[in-house]
Amino acid sequence: MSGGLRVAFAVLRLLGSHQRLEVSLPWTSCRRNVASRTRSSMNVFDRRMKRRQKNWAVSMDENRQCDYLREEVGSRVVDRVLDIVRTFPVALDIGCGKGYIAGYLTKKCPVETEIPTYRVIADEEFLPFQENTFDLILSSLSLHWVNDLPGAFKQIHFSLKPDGVFIGAMMGGETLYELRCSLQLAELEREGGFAPHVSPFTAVTDLGNLLEQAGFNMLTVDIDEIQVNYPGIFELMEDLQGMGESNCAWSRKPMLHRDTMLAAAAIYKEMYGNDDGSVPATFQILYMIGWKPHESQAKPARRGSATLSMGDIGKLSEIMKKDKKF
Repeated sequence: MSGGLRVAFAVLRLLGSHQRLEVSLPWTSCRRNVASRTRSSMNVFDRRMKRRQKNWAVSMDENRQCDYLREEVGSRVVDRVLDIVRTFPVALDIGCGKGYIAGYLTKKCPVETEIPTYRVIADEEFLPFQENTFDLILSSLSLHWVNDLPGAFKQIHFSLKPDGVFIGAMMGGETLYELRCSLQLAELEREGGFAPHVSPFTAVTDLGNLLEQAGFNMLTVDIDEIQVNYPGIFELMEDLQGMGESNCAWSRKPMLHRDTMLAAAAIYKEMYGNDDGSVPATFQILYMIGWKPHESQAKPARRGSATLSMGDIGKLSEIMKKDKKF
């Protein structure tokens, strides 16, 4: 394990509005006014539908076998936490689900005393916390269902203490491109047109700008692609339902015709199928790290203060020998 020991002595898990356990906390009194939820340019997803999908997925015990993606991404978020050599006395996990992040933190940072943990039902779009509450805020595969992502980032920034850090993971715009293309081609062939069947996700090119506009600095954004092989399109869609990751966009089509689904399955195998008969599904995961500004943080050098030009890079070894630094 890289770095030193980092332990969150108090962890608050925000389960999201689809979960069922509620605990009252003293700092939840600073609840903001909830804006009207009518459809608008900032209202892409049907949040009530997503809540029903999540409730159904949680209620089905056998759906635990569909947790592989959340567990894998949760472990990769934990790796990014462990790269930071410091302690986080108070942390928040937004959309913690079944505790995918906390489970890996416990495995990789064993402690002698139990970490006090509180669970709160709240909406990821309206965080009910006071300013400067948390040293660390985490989120894994929850924020891609938020309508007002710029607003969510601003609330996360608001809830962090100065020099606090936000580490998150969300699905990116290229997620399930194989499924999207297969369904569109099948609908064009069988029905003469197509509707979106995979929810729209944020592009990586936009993510850094959104975090910067929310007030974060020292940004890090990187991409992973996780490819999972399935027997066919129907098994993929069944697992997406078990994850609670089915489409919930307002523009979604209420149903798919049987002939269209059979055509999509054939197109999927023809265009993307593996030699063994399985089909791949690509999940693009965007990871982000952003810090709330503090006077102790390193600052960029003043413009024009450099003592070397870009043209001197090739002569760097000679310059260092002259300065007796090599």
